[in-house]
Amino acid sequence: MIVVLVIGLLVNASCTKDDFCLQNPVTPNLVLRFYDDTNKETVKSVSKLYVWAEGKDTIADFNGVSSDSIYIPLNSLTTETVYKFSNGTDVDTFTITYTPKEDYVSRSCGYKVIFNDVTFYSDKTWIKEFTPSTLTTLDNQNTAHVQIYH
Repeated sequence: MIVVLVIGLLVNASCTKDDFCLQNPVTPNLVLRFYDDTNKETVKSVSKLYVWAEGKDTIADFNGVSSDSIYIPLNSLTTETVYKFSNGTDVDTFTITYTPKEDYVSRSCGYKVIFNDVTFYSDKTWIKEFTPSTLTTLDNQNTAHVQIYH
């Protein structure tokens, strides 16, 4: 009986806790917010917004919707992502260049990707302007990164 108890204690003591990722290491999306180009303080929805990555299908969440902000992923395997934004009549090309960097979070969470030296370019078809044109680091998605005026 004592042998069974000792073996049970040894087996129980040799087990480790399961590792759970509690830090939510999300590779951030790029968050864009749309504003009125004549009154820069006023948020302005795009009434028929279509968004797709160059050479890809339209993103389902942004297929003819009315929205004043969007979140879009960046390709962490390249240094550039090109999106097409349509307001229902015109198409604007929005290019994002960056340097991706893997950021170790923990053993249980693994890695997330952060984007450094981020620059934005638009051919300004229906987008009149945007700000900022560069970001040092994109490492979260808590607030809008870019304000787009249309």
